[in-house]
Amino acid sequence: MIKAGIIGGSGYTGGELIRILLNHPKVEIDFVFSTTRADKEITTAHPDLLGLTDLKFTGKVNLDVDVVFLCLGHGNSTKFLDGNKFSGTTRIIDLSNDFRLKNDSIYDTKKFVYGLPELNKESISHAEYIANPGCFATAIELALLPLAKAQLLKSQIHVNAVTGSTGAGVSPSATTHFSWRNGNVSWYKPFTHQHLGEINESIKSLQENTGEIMFLPMRGNFTRGIMATAYTPFEGSLDEALQMYKHFYADAAFTQIALEPINLKQVVNTNQCHIHLHKHNDVLLITSAIDNLLKGASGQAVQNMNLMFGLPEGEGLQLKAGVF
Repeated sequence: MIKAGIIGGSGYTGGELIRILLNHPKVEIDFVFSTTRADKEITTAHPDLLGLTDLKFTGKVNLDVDVVFLCLGHGNSTKFLDGNKFSGTTRIIDLSNDFRLKNDSIYDTKKFVYGLPELNKESISHAEYIANPGCFATAIELALLPLAKAQLLKSQIHVNAVTGSTGAGVSPSATTHFSWRNGNVSWYKPFTHQHLGEINESIKSLQENTGEIMFLPMRGNFTRGIMATAYTPFEGSLDEALQMYKHFYADAAFTQIALEPINLKQVVNTNQCHIHLHKHNDVLLITSAIDNLLKGASGQAVQNMNLMFGLPEGEGLQLKAGVF
């Protein structure tokens, strides 16, 4: 059994990791660290786990576990690792943005590999340290990577993506509380979102010279999921585009090409990404949908763990969507 530790287990991503790993046939949760809930039952933060676990949060860290997941706020993973030196055999999967960019990927001689399996599966399978991708980045990269591989992102790419309130984290804010979010929609960080850095690096790893990605993030009046739409000029036929995408994702365990228009409920509560293509005159519209807390965070982190330990990629991740 793989002994796993979770740092920051009281938030949304930590909670999802606990749920997945409790049911993972090859993993035993060794500890769940929390500075705010030490010695309290896990169910005080995640009451849906009542009757499923008697684990408690702890304020102590076992530095010799097989793998540790860092579910900390952006900028805090580096600080945590500064104060906690894990053994040379402990593998680290970081869910923050601290190590995603190439210029930030080296920490204390540790090389963090960018953990998008559809792009870096071979490197992930040999990695000891993983920088888990961001949620918007996952949805947008999966929508655009096949075009980049074919050197077809020659013009400006327009991207609009809407995310649920859980994307902002568990701490309440002015734009996440119910009376503001319900029945409402708004954009934020237009064309400057922090995930653009990793998106551009991933795309340019396949096509160096591309058109600019114009990304408009949106807040949706729902709790979880991301629906992204991207469109750019495309000279080929729709069938040619479909064959290109199917070929690119032929070996992808969790990315599916849909022939009918997709909706968010298809993927919420799963580790799936569904992609749909639509051609209008000389423009290709690509729609992608993921669960921001699973394929966009904790599910993808477990997918990366499976690859790192030589397990089947989908081990413990056969989750059910709530479509009605």
